Amino acid sequence: MKSVLKITVVALVLVVIVSCQKDSRPNYQFMPNMYEPVGYETYGEYNIFPNEQSAMLPPQGSVARGYVPFDIENTTEGYELAKATLTSPLDSTSVDLVRGKELYDIYCGICHGNKGDGQGNLVKREKILGIPSYSDPGRAITEGSTYHTIYYGKNAMGSYANQLNEEERWQVVAYVLNLKADLEK
Repeated sequence: MKSVLKITVVALVLVVIVSCQKDSRPNYQFMPNMYEPVGYETYGEYNIFPNEQSAMLPPQGSVARGYVPFDIENTTEGYELAKATLTSPLDSTSVDLVRGKELYDIYCGICHGNKGDGQGNLVKREKILGIPSYSDPGRAITEGSTYHTIYYGKNAMGSYANQLNEEERWQVVAYVLNLKADLEK
């Protein structure tokens, strides 16, 4: 009899607890700031950060992480300067033609052709026209001119500075010059 009484009391307590819950209003929040955070605008003016507003702006002359500035400008004179003076910082042991070929096939081969003959898939399908072969006699390309063209783009070709980092660009330049040497044989 006592066990039936205990079960009845427990059941009544559960019924009372469940019946007091009201789903139409939110429950009481003990620490509401933990549930509803205060958002701050990045460059907003706030009194809680006195004299610290300059910390939200990058320092003058700073360079973003992973970005290497290119000192030669995007002009015809800059192209000629790069063509005449810019050389690869990679030595012969760090040039990887296999990796250069992979990058060339991904980014350049679609237009310039995998052999550098100017017969990529887009040229064959007549989507773009006028891509000369690397072996054309009037095409005197150098390391510097190729790097400048990859960095800034030229004519209808866009820039690949965002797709290739500096080392990858130089690998592609080495592979392009290797293709040019192979085509001129």
